[in-house]
Amino acid sequence: MILITGATGYVGRHLVSRLVAQGERPRCLVRDVKRAASILPANKVELVQGATTQPATLDLALQDVETVVHTAFLTAEKKESPTDHYEETNVGGTSNLILAAKAAGVRRIVELSGLGTKPDKPGSYMQGRYLSEKMLMESGLNWTIIRPSVLFGKDASFIKGLVDLIHASPVLPLIGGGTMMFQPIYVEDVVTVIVKILEDPAQTNGKIYTIGGPEYYSFTQIFNEILKVLHAKRLKVYAPTPLVAIGAAVMELVLPKPPLTKAAMALFSFNNITDLNSIERDFGFQPTSLHKYLEAHGV
Repeated sequence: MILITGATGYVGRHLVSRLVAQGERPRCLVRDVKRAASILPANKVELVQGATTQPATLDLALQDVETVVHTAFLTAEKKESPTDHYEETNVGGTSNLILAAKAAGVRRIVELSGLGTKPDKPGSYMQGRYLSEKMLMESGLNWTIIRPSVLFGKDASFIKGLVDLIHASPVLPLIGGGTMMFQPIYVEDVVTVIVKILEDPAQTNGKIYTIGGPEYYSFTQIFNEILKVLHAKRLKVYAPTPLVAIGAAVMELVLPKPPLTKAAMALFSFNNITDLNSIERDFGFQPTSLHKYLEAHGV
């Protein structure tokens, strides 16, 4: 039995679809069963109501489970709310899950993290992701951690945010000059990596896989790729990172869904890249190109 946390999230729902297509019947931990039933193939999965932030719900969810795929994180593009906090969800939720998994006899947790995860100031988004990894590695359970670069695919938040900005503004801010590098990876390729890890626990146990797509792009080049597909032209201007960070903080205060958050600014503090052959080397397949995907499917 496989339990997927964050099953209605972006990677979670793609993983559920893949497992169902392969004949699996995964168990999905969801906050709202009715809403989940409208997103997931409800007749082909087992829906269990609960959350990693609600420890009392985890005993039932983990009953007879051998492996957990943990994707239930509040990601950087979403701002915190009265009911969702980076610390509570990403750190507390992971801690609750590990304790309950050990008590239930779960053998293994596969955790979806992010490229560039590292120690940071207390309470920050990045520090929370670092602690969630650290707790798992020190848990005594079998574990595998996946650190992908930014995702693309239908409705992927990173690309969608840039598309929304292009539609809303005649001027595009090149954060830090637009030179920061990214290695966008297709969501279905991330799912393929997860499936291969699930299929080969012996070879993947105790490993961290940092993965990205087959090409590097500067932030400016990503804008150019999207503008080309949209047949649009925009003036691009240099935007100092500290000034953009202030703007992100203000937008979080006044907008329910800001196009940029303070946490997402962490992506512009380092080059979001790894080896170009990371997936082919470790998993034996060639990942999808952002350029070719956009040409074939648009944004």
